[in-house]
Amino acid sequence: MAHMVPIEEPTPDQAAEELARLAAEIARHDALYHGQDAPQISDADYDALVQRNRAIEARFPELVRDDSPSRRVGSAAVAGSAFSKVTHALPMLSLGNAFSAEDVAEFVARVRRFLSLDEQEPVAVMAEPKIDGLSASLRYENGQLVMGATRGDGTVGEDITQNLRTIDSIPLALRGEAVPQVLEVRGEVYMDRPAFFEMNARLEAEGAKPFANPRNAAAGSLRQQDASITAQRPLAFFAYALGETSEPVAASQSELLEQLAKLGFTTNPLSRLCSTVQDVLALYEDIYARRAELPYDIDGVVYKVDRFDWQSRMGFAGRAPRWAIAHKFPAEQAKTRLKQITIQVGRTGALTPVANLEPVTVGGVVVERATLHNQDELARKDIREGDLVVLQRAGDVIPQIVEVDLSARPVDSVSYKFPTHCPVCGAQAVRPQGEAVRRCTNTLGCEAQALEQLVHFVSRSVLDIDGLGEKTIRKFYEDGLVKKPGDIFRLHQHRETILAMEGFGDKAMDKLEAGVQAKRSIGLDKFLYALGIRQTGQATARLVALHVGSIHAFRRLTEQLNSDDEVERQQARDSLLDIDGIGGAMVDELARFFASAENRDIVNDLLGELEVSDVEAPKVEGSQLAGKTLVFTGTLRKMSRAEAKVKAESLGAKVSGSVSGKTDLLIAGAEAGSKAKKAADLGVTVIDEDEWLRLSGVEEQEGNEGD
Repeated sequence: MAHMVPIEEPTPDQAAEELARLAAEIARHDALYHGQDAPQISDADYDALVQRNRAIEARFPELVRDDSPSRRVGSAAVAGSAFSKVTHALPMLSLGNAFSAEDVAEFVARVRRFLSLDEQEPVAVMAEPKIDGLSASLRYENGQLVMGATRGDGTVGEDITQNLRTIDSIPLALRGEAVPQVLEVRGEVYMDRPAFFEMNARLEAEGAKPFANPRNAAAGSLRQQDASITAQRPLAFFAYALGETSEPVAASQSELLEQLAKLGFTTNPLSRLCSTVQDVLALYEDIYARRAELPYDIDGVVYKVDRFDWQSRMGFAGRAPRWAIAHKFPAEQAKTRLKQITIQVGRTGALTPVANLEPVTVGGVVVERATLHNQDELARKDIREGDLVVLQRAGDVIPQIVEVDLSARPVDSVSYKFPTHCPVCGAQAVRPQGEAVRRCTNTLGCEAQALEQLVHFVSRSVLDIDGLGEKTIRKFYEDGLVKKPGDIFRLHQHRETILAMEGFGDKAMDKLEAGVQAKRSIGLDKFLYALGIRQTGQATARLVALHVGSIHAFRRLTEQLNSDDEVERQQARDSLLDIDGIGGAMVDELARFFASAENRDIVNDLLGELEVSDVEAPKVEGSQLAGKTLVFTGTLRKMSRAEAKVKAESLGAKVSGSVSGKTDLLIAGAEAGSKAKKAADLGVTVIDEDEWLRLSGVEEQEGNEGD
């Protein structure tokens, strides 16, 4: 070890210099130990460095550094504290899934189609183990860790900076000189299995409840109000992506992983750059075969298009990137006895059969219930009460029954008879032609639908009211305090009643009232999604909100959809069908929902409590297309239609599927048909693909890349 100035002797300047050296030295050894499993000093020598750092800080407390190793021990909890919300500069989105080799081949084929690539053009894919942990975001400014947050709902997470600082494999200060002023690094917090088993043994010895699995242990550890408790938990971190950055860090995912390692992060050593689908699948099989030997849990392999410029061109579909996919491992299976089949009624009235099982452990989780999907699936598999069934967790998450062990079927077994009436309210349950689902017809009078609608309304992806989760909203419903969404905003009127409930003191009630008050303003897209209309998901609600702009325009449109005037009804319907991505089934459901006087009353009541803000297309500086309505027709030569749509939307334009008087621009590719003629008749400006490339800036970018 290097010569060290005796602790008793240093001047303040010498102490500051020594603390800087120790912070860097200890961080380097942390990276060697946790990231490369290649320690260069003994545990005793490492402990000596830490003790020396602590001793100098005790003598000069005013010199304690932000990246000091001592900061990892965590601070005690603040009484009554809660994690504050953090809005991510760039959303932390989820991934689509692949479950077979065919799914992976189709993913690569989609990339080719979207980017209009020649079959001979290699599509390099970075394959990385999918760690079964908790996603986290780390923000560094001038090389120092200043913020750490959970993924949350992808848009808003929680500030857990102090807890993340306790994790040894998360650098408090970045290494190297060329560090961006702002750098947001994303990755996965996890707990390895040996450390998990050791911790559980210790908890049991202390009489505490052990954790079910490493992921739950990691989640519970990160959400400790007392960071000193988190510091005692054996957590680690793998870095794999970027969020906001003040300047480019790399041109590809493979280059990014190299840069992250140089900055002091741990990246997964099993990650590989693959040039063909065959290479990707071979790596998947290799990692799957080694899964049980790994010290940490993984549930698949993530594939990412390597080139960042291609990722940028492909963009996102809903809440998932088009340029990445998660190839999940086959689900673990187990056998158990099916005790009873019951019917669950969802918020859209769907009657879903549910298997109630003898408890069994599958993939480390105890399972007692599994979905049977629908009437047809139940009949196809001929699943009966009393059967011995093979159970698996699809994608290691959702329990489902794979098959029945017919050799163990009871002799008195009888086929299950699916109900024709709702088990909750007794109303007739009908199965529309062409659909697999039977639904209760008593939309608003059925308590199950009303309750599930409220659960949806307060869920994390909708209102996400602090202090009002599923369990609480169910309790409030049962006690008659909340029967419709608008009642949530009148809960303050029941303060004394709620205070008398178990678990609700003044602080909890204050938190609830503050949480409700904070949600009295909502964007139009989220409002539409919150209504729980069939066929209207988050992405669809966003499209409709951008199209109509305001709640007033939307209400007028729904009135027109149910107008007595056939021409007016058709105009409203055509207006929605003009939106690229909106289909007839969605429009039918929207019209059906607002045809109900009861539904309209609920919406009006809710609007009396909420302020719904307008939704506008993103403003893009310097874009000539911002606010314009575009239609594409014919075959584009230099980019696919899908890529052209994504590019147009990124420039603030709206893309429609048909030409009308509201169309600003028609981009006509080869073999343009009737749309081009209609545009000419309406006086709509028509341009060719080359002009489109110039307007969108693609032509200029390609020229710069070739300089």
